[in-house]
Parts: sequence; structure tokens; C-alpha cells
Amino acid sequence: MERTGHHPQLAEHFNRDEPRVNWHDETLWFIRSKRDKIANTIPEWEELREIASQLKNNVLSNLSEYLIAFEKNATRNGVNVHWAADAKEHNEIVHSILQKHGVTKMVKSKSMLTEECHMNEYLEAHGVEVIDSDLGESIVQLAKEPPSHIVLPCIHWKKEEIGELFQKHLGTPAGNADPQFLTNAARLHLREKFLTRKVALTGVNFAIAETGEFVVCTNEGNADMGVHLADVHIASMGIEKIIPQRKHLGVFLRLLARSATGQPVTAYSSHFKKPRIGQEMHIVIVDNGRSRQLGRKEFRNSLKCIRCAACFNTCPVYRRSGGHSYHTAIAGPIGSILAPNLDMKQYADLPFASTLCGSCSNVCPVKIDIHDQLYKWRQVLVKEGYVPAAKKVAMKGMNNILSKPSLYRTAGKTGRWFLNHLPFFVKNKFNPWYKQREMPEAPKQSFGEWYRKRKV
Repeated sequence: MERTGHHPQLAEHFNRDEPRVNWHDETLWFIRSKRDKIANTIPEWEELREIASQLKNNVLSNLSEYLIAFEKNATRNGVNVHWAADAKEHNEIVHSILQKHGVTKMVKSKSMLTEECHMNEYLEAHGVEVIDSDLGESIVQLAKEPPSHIVLPCIHWKKEEIGELFQKHLGTPAGNADPQFLTNAARLHLREKFLTRKVALTGVNFAIAETGEFVVCTNEGNADMGVHLADVHIASMGIEKIIPQRKHLGVFLRLLARSATGQPVTAYSSHFKKPRIGQEMHIVIVDNGRSRQLGRKEFRNSLKCIRCAACFNTCPVYRRSGGHSYHTAIAGPIGSILAPNLDMKQYADLPFASTLCGSCSNVCPVKIDIHDQLYKWRQVLVKEGYVPAAKKVAMKGMNNILSKPSLYRTAGKTGRWFLNHLPFFVKNKFNPWYKQREMPEAPKQSFGEWYRKRKV
């Protein structure tokens, strides 16, 4: 289940383990660096980003037409197409398919949409066992946790901890934390699940309106194995996953893996067009607030997201606060502009979990203006009354000071005097700014005072 609480409190919990925070930060920055290196080997990288962004603009401007075309072509291919207005309908549709086939056990590959819909919890409450087959997802499932990253679900776990987890649940030898050994243990554990499950569920990375097919990108091949061994394939797809034509796929595949992990392409980019003989294929197309976001001019660009997590890997706040501090299925900068669309009150803290440095927007492969949208969400949330009273009072106070030069100069002198003569009024545990920082040495004079005294 998702963590409860607000980002500052949950981040503080994560920060209690400083060594973990440090390697979490360093590992994600390493991946960000790999992204930069491989992007710099493509002369047309910025052109690809611009093309992808414009293609997504076209999709969002003509979404209904592309969805209808996709449904028509997918149906012609022999696929059963379902429409879900929200998470509840999505889960009920998936459950009805399982009931139709008398199935109470299912294998699933990575799908952030099903995390968003809390599908696992829903099905388990209705007597269905869901096994996550992605290695990272499998680890957090054994730990009864949600993923903390949309590409690297267990990035917050140390290999020694995974060894202990596998010892408890899979019976591996105590003290064995060798990644290759643990991966093989997981493979052996999951092999029986693949062979005995009649239904497999996948996500959808890209759906092609022109042909009615969809593409699933993985690095482990678990989606392929689950689907090819199952009698029923269910694909869960957000309405924004559409691209117009098959020829456009190359643009997005060149961007996706390079942005996500710094590799040239995902190991498996699997196309699914029609069910094989004797198999049944279903696609559940889900809205769940996306139409509402589409109608918000300032925020519709967020629907361009291809779930690469480049914004996670570069974000200084995410890297040092951990994914669970965002208490929503999709964490990080992109999650902070998607979540308030679902529930402003519940996720009002997330747009403030940012330095607005703009690094997220700089690395986004489809040029989403993430940091601008974070700032715009803050304005909306303040106007709607979803910020703490203390923050509103503090901001009004700062507005008064910053808008009146004489008051600003007086406040500056007062602050410098306290820092120089009574520093404990500032350097104490009640000052949130001081908790994680060293306060600067107070200057002897303000810039204005220095400027007036300088020789011209």
C-alpha cells in the first residue's frame, strides 16, 4: 500500500538512514550521467526530442479520433477492447475476464497503470493471486511495498536486504547477497508461475492507431514469457499511450531507453497485434482523470509522458527523499504534476517537493515543461485553499517585506544583527531551513549599502 503522510515527513523518515540516502543519490545520478553520455552520441538528439514532442501534441489535439481508430483496427485484428472511466472500472473489467475463465491466479509484468489503479490489492481482496514477474516488482511485492521508481522499482533496497528477503520467502542460503545468485533464485521461483498461469497481464508502452497493435518494452523478457505461455492476454493501457502511425515508433524507441537507463534500446520491444490461435486478447483502455488533465490547458502536456523516469534520476529532491515520500503510484517530478489532478487535497504537498531548478524539463525526452507545471500547480493549490495556513501566512509576510523597499532593508538589518549577535534564534531545531543546512555567515553590510558607498 502507499505510504500515508506528507512529503516532508516521509522524506525525513527516508533521511534517517544517511548511508542509504547517499548511495540512492549517487546511483541515480550515475544513471542520469549514462543518459547524458549516450544522448551526446546522437547528433540529432534534440531534433528527436522536438519531433516526439510535436507528435504528442498532435495526439493530444486529436485524441478521440486516434482512440476510435485504434479500437476499430484492434477489433478487426481479433482483440477485445474495453473502456474504463476510472480505476474501479478497470479493476472490475480485469476481474470479470478472470471470472469468465474461472481463474484465481495471474502473472503480471510491470504496469504503472495497474499500480495507479491499485489492481493487485483489488484482485487479492476478491480471492485472486497476482504474481509480479518483473524482478524489481517481485522484490517489492515480497516486501509488501509499492515500487519507489517507475523503471527501477526496488532502487531503495540494498542487495544484502534482498538476500535476507529471499531467504525468508524463497529459502535461499543465509548471507548470500550475490546479485547473480539472487537473480537466478528469482528466475527459478517465477518459472513455475509462468508455466501454470492461464492469464497474463501486461502494460502498454505505445499503442499504434494506424494498425491497432501495441508495444511492450522490457529488459527481462518476462512480459513475453507470461503472454506466450498464457491462454489469455490482458493489456492495461492509459488513453495517452496512442501514437498515430507505426513509422513514428522509431522516434520514441530511440528516446525511451536512452532517457531511462542510458542504453541504446530496451532488450525487448515486443509487438502485439492479434491473439495467436487459441488465445484470447483483451485491451482495457483507461481514462482515470486523464480527460480532466487534457482539459487543463496549463497541465495537458503532462500527458505526453512516456514513463522513462529521466526526471526522477536527475531530480535532487527525489534522489535524496526516495520514491515512497511521494505517497503516490508515480513519484518524482512527473508524479507531482499528475497526482494533484487525481486528488488536489491528498496530493497538495507534492508540487512543493521541488527546487524548481528545471533539470527535469531539460532531460524530458518529450519536452514536458515539468518545472513550469509544478510552479503553476502551486498557484492553483494556493487559490483553492489546499496549502497549510502557516505557509499562507508566511508567504503573505514575505510578500509584504519583498514589496516594500524600506521594510525589506529593515528586515535585512535585523536578520544580520541576529545572525551576528544572537545566532541561536536562527540556528535551532525549530527552524526547518537550519535542520538540513549550515546557515551562511552574515555579511557586514547589504549589497545596497555597499553599492551606495562604492566609488564610481
